[in-house]
Formats: sequence, C-alpha cells, structure tokens
Amino acid sequence: MKLYNTLTRNIEELKPEDNAVRMYVCGVTVYDSSHIGHARTVIVFDVLRRYLMSKGYAVKFVQNFTDVDDKIINRAKAEGKKAEEISSKYIDAYFHDFGGLNVLAADVHPKATEHIAEMIGLIQGLMDKGYAYLTLNGVYFRVKKFAGYGKLSRKPVEELEAGARIEVDQSKEDPMDFALWKFSSEPPFWDSPWGRGRPGWHIECSAMALKYLGNTFEIHGGGHDLVFPHHENEIAQSESFTGAQFAKIWMHSGMVTINSQKMSKSLGNIVTIEKALERWGMNTLRLYCLSVHYAKPLNYTDELLKESAQRWRQIETCAFELASAAAGGGGGGEEVDAVKKLASESEKAFDAAMGDDLNTSLALAAFLQFVTKLNQYAASDRLTGDMAKAALPAFDRIMSILGLKVAETSPQEQKEVEEMIAARNRLRAEKRFKEADEIRKGLLARSIELMDHKGRTVWKKIERPEQQQ
Repeated sequence: MKLYNTLTRNIEELKPEDNAVRMYVCGVTVYDSSHIGHARTVIVFDVLRRYLMSKGYAVKFVQNFTDVDDKIINRAKAEGKKAEEISSKYIDAYFHDFGGLNVLAADVHPKATEHIAEMIGLIQGLMDKGYAYLTLNGVYFRVKKFAGYGKLSRKPVEELEAGARIEVDQSKEDPMDFALWKFSSEPPFWDSPWGRGRPGWHIECSAMALKYLGNTFEIHGGGHDLVFPHHENEIAQSESFTGAQFAKIWMHSGMVTINSQKMSKSLGNIVTIEKALERWGMNTLRLYCLSVHYAKPLNYTDELLKESAQRWRQIETCAFELASAAAGGGGGGEEVDAVKKLASESEKAFDAAMGDDLNTSLALAAFLQFVTKLNQYAASDRLTGDMAKAALPAFDRIMSILGLKVAETSPQEQKEVEEMIAARNRLRAEKRFKEADEIRKGLLARSIELMDHKGRTVWKKIERPEQQQ
C-alpha cells in the first residue's frame, strides 16, 4: 500500500516484514468529552486499519490515553475531585462515544500513568547519552544536540524557534529545549532519581510506542496539530535514545472547523461526539469524516452532513435490497454476469483509491457508483437472488472497511414487522388503502421503511437520528 510519508514527501510502498504493520496513534487527553475533531482522526485511522487487515496485513494498533496533564489536574480542582477520577470518567466516555461510532478498540490502550517506570528509564538513557540535562525545575532535552530536529515539519530550528510557543524557564540551556520531567510536589506526582514530579507530555508517547511496537515501526499518526512540537519532539527523543528510525511513515489528519471557524470553548462551537451522534447517527458521521482526503481540512456544516446522510440512505437501501433479494429466488441470466463484472470493477476502483494514500473521497465515489447501479436494478424489479449474491461479497467487504453497519432487528421485531406487512398487503389487495397507509405510518414510527416491488415488499430498519425525523 502506498502512503504519504511526511518525512520524505514521497509516496512509498509499505512492505513490512512478516506482513505485519505496527501502528501508533496519539490518543486524547482525558479531561473532557471527545469532539468531532477527535472523531475524524480516530475514524481515519480505524479505516486505515480495517483496509490493511482486509489486504491480509497483521496489524498491531496502539492508541494511548494521556491521563496525567495540567488540564486534568485543573479540572479535578474545579470539581473537587482527584485527577484519576476525572481521567477515569472520560476514558469511560471515550469508549462509549467511539463504540457508538463503530470504531474497533485498539489492541493496546496504554495509559500514561501506568508507564512512569518506562518514561524514567527513557529519560535516564537520554541523560546518560548527553541528550538531557538537569535543572532546578526538572529534566530537559537538548534540542540542538539532535541533528535531525525539524525533519518532520521540514523547517529549520531557527524558524521553529521563532514561531514556537516556548515554555519560559530561565534555567534551560536553550529556549527550544523541552521538558522530559517536571518537578512538582502537588498530586499527582511520582518519585524519580532526580526528584518528585510528573513526566513531560512528549516523553509519554515515546515510552509507550517503544514498549509496545519496538524501536522502529511502520506508521505513526495523529491530528495535524501534533506535527510540531509533539511529534517533532517524539522523533528527537526516541531516535536519540535508540539510534534507529522511530516511525517509517507519519500521517496527520486535517483539522475540523465548525462553519469555517476553529472549534473553541470561547466561541462555544465545540460539537461533542455524543451530540453529533444524537443528531446524525453513526453511519452519516463516518461518511462525513471520510468525505475528503484525510490530510485536508474538513468543515462541519449542516449542508455537508445532510449530503452524507443522503449518501447513507442510498447505501442503506442497497443493503436491505440485496439482503432481501438474496433470501429469495435465483434467476437473472446474463445480468448475473454483468453484476459480477460490476462488483469486480467497483472493488478494484475502491482498492486503487484506498491504496493511494488512503483516498477515501475517491473510494467512496467508486462505492456509491456501485450502490447506485444496484439500486437501479432493484427499483426496476430486475434484482434477483443470484444477482444479489454476486454483488454481496464486494458490497459487504467495502461496508466493513468503511465501518458502516445497517441497523439490526431482533427476531421478535422481525416477526412483528412481517405480520404488519402481510396485513397491509391484504388491505391493499382489498383496496382499503387508507387503512393500509396507517400500517405503513405505524411501521415508519418504529423506524421501518417500506419499499414496494411487484409481488413483494422489502423493508428496512433505518437510523432515526434527529435530522431525519
């Protein structure tokens, strides 16, 4: 698979040993609810992981939680709670939110607070090699000792220094140097060889990535806002410690704006995942997050979300039409071969787009062309069981890669719906259309939508988020 390598500005083949891909994605700082910006990043890497798995790669996926941070401590003070209570609350909320978005759990979800020993070992190693030094306030990394500093953001140290928000500490050797360990006697704190305190933010991810994925791994990802200083600092401290390349490929998702404005608490425009799910539903949100190339900015507007909702309705209809037809009779003759060809070509076009730097926008276009053609067969009453069976393997594989999933019904609900449809069909045969329409309305109130065909009625369970009611 070809991915965009932000270290070299080249597209390169991903050819890992033993067909294994190790991937680390920077997770959230758990002091508040996750928002739509977090959703975009996590969904992008969830789809990359699913695609690699579909191509036969053995993927080891690690995504951390930053559960020690000044923001967490300040939130705890404001609420009169311990920092671990705040972080635990929002870790639980994270799993609830992203479970609702049908995101696969990582193979490892390490917490920073559970890896303090690894961080201390890493810092001591950097001190032993002369890359770190002790001050009155903590331990700092010597940025200018690492010759490759700036290679990720592709800027010289002087330019980074001029544009950076540099932590003021007169005891540092250089303004660009960053903290590896900060002295503090305020909880939470840990003992270290240099004094009681807390780890710096950047050292956390290096310690956890090196522990679970080794000195060198295939993919490191996160939001574009992490390129500098977080990922630049990760590279510097990790490669200074190991003497090896840290990550082969770096991928960064573009930022999400709200009606072309940056999300911020001061503007009151932060959209939480919980609220977005209530309004739009899981499938619409996933399609929205994948609607443009992952590296580009994405604007959160009602118009764009409604477009994604309409795309989902097309896909949803196709899924139920295929399932209904496949459960019925065969037939189709020459059109079965046409559908086989359509499925093959659509899957190839989808894979070509996904394999070219995860171009989900182009991949979605290929999938929607496939869906549109299948829906045309269904609408003209030409979709047979054999045709549906010819289409389903490609359709189901693409659905799985994109993480899309139709609403499920219990056996009891299926039985009740079938009985109501049978009653409606009898009323229609007796030309009692008003009464038949009341049954249709009753089914719609239960999120069941009907699609009438010659001699049969197909029904589907639809998402009923607020915007569709």
